[in-house]
Amino acid sequence: MTDPLDAPATIRLLSPEEAAHYLPALAELLRACVADGASVGFVMPFTVQEASRFWEAGVLPSLAGGGRLLWGAFVDGELVGTVQLVLELMPNQAHRAEVSKMLVAPASRRRGIARALMQALLAGAAAERRDLVTLDTRSGDPSQALYASCGFAVAGEIPGFALAPEGTPRRDPTTYMYRQS
Repeated sequence: MTDPLDAPATIRLLSPEEAAHYLPALAELLRACVADGASVGFVMPFTVQEASRFWEAGVLPSLAGGGRLLWGAFVDGELVGTVQLVLELMPNQAHRAEVSKMLVAPASRRRGIARALMQALLAGAAAERRDLVTLDTRSGDPSQALYASCGFAVAGEIPGFALAPEGTPRRDPTTYMYRQS
């Protein structure tokens, strides 16, 4: 019998309708990542209902309007990761896109899922003719090393940029990164 931790992830671009269908799983994934310490814009306490509102109010309308793309990573039919490519930027930035909300379920990390999601995102950026992709990440997080290994360079660091996801008064630095193709 195959160990479920060895099962490969399937990465696919989600339509707005599919994203709406997976709303409960998307909300739980975001909540679990924040509860595990991911610095993705939210602080504890953070409920599944708050996570659901984030997807419903912000992401789903943008997907439906063509302002962003969303990839999902699935293992045995279960959503275990996502990443977004934000396309809806100012007119003078039509050559650029932003990475948003790289999320991998805590139990599914260290299996290459984030790298596979990033490869899909970069291919999507190229298909959209975006030759500059930017992102920010909490300085020193494992994600920073992943992004560097995917060809992203550091543009700079801002100290005290975001509150710690644990809900403490600590303010963490963020590193801005970019990749040109």
